[in-house]
Amino acid sequence: MPREWDGIVSKYINRRFSRPMARFIAKYRRISPNHVTILSFLVALTSGLAFFSSQPIIGGVLAQLASILDGVDGDLAVLTSRVTRFGGFLDAVLDRYGDAAILMGMTCHLSIVWKQNITGFAVGVVALIGSLLVSYSRTRAEYDLGVVFDKGIAGYAGNRDVRLFIVMLGGILNQVFLTLLALAILTNLTVLMRIWIVWASCRREK
Repeated sequence: MPREWDGIVSKYINRRFSRPMARFIAKYRRISPNHVTILSFLVALTSGLAFFSSQPIIGGVLAQLASILDGVDGDLAVLTSRVTRFGGFLDAVLDRYGDAAILMGMTCHLSIVWKQNITGFAVGVVALIGSLLVSYSRTRAEYDLGVVFDKGIAGYAGNRDVRLFIVMLGGILNQVFLTLLALAILTNLTVLMRIWIVWASCRREK
């Protein structure tokens, strides 16, 4: 995600860590931005495994670390003049895999703790769908219709940095179900608001 799309968590928290980390890593030319992208994905995957293993605190902390590393690759690419289209594509794809791993880990954790209660599974699925559609709706609206979400709930509330920060808080507080419920509501509300904005924009063009 370009810097102009930094969410509130990225802007006020994550970048305070990601930029110094990027400046340090930039000293080692063998480490490419794509390496950091892969590392961020592996940390997200480990977060999901931690939740699956009923270690929500570790899972939450790792989710936030993955979010910070997700900013390091972009900062590193700019610092070292290695911004590439493939790098952006790889980052976007692995982010989605990472998100899925974390939410699936949380959902499986609930299934184990609640002994396969369908409520936790259903909320987890809705949260996963909403999280994926937040990113997809932004891309499709911008590139297909020229509609940019740059303010309010539609612009920032459901962004990845916010979602992973919520996951961190929920993991530390050991409130996995409430975290998934919050994500399910927040992400799908964001998508619905974007649909409304796109509909209104297209209607004005008629």
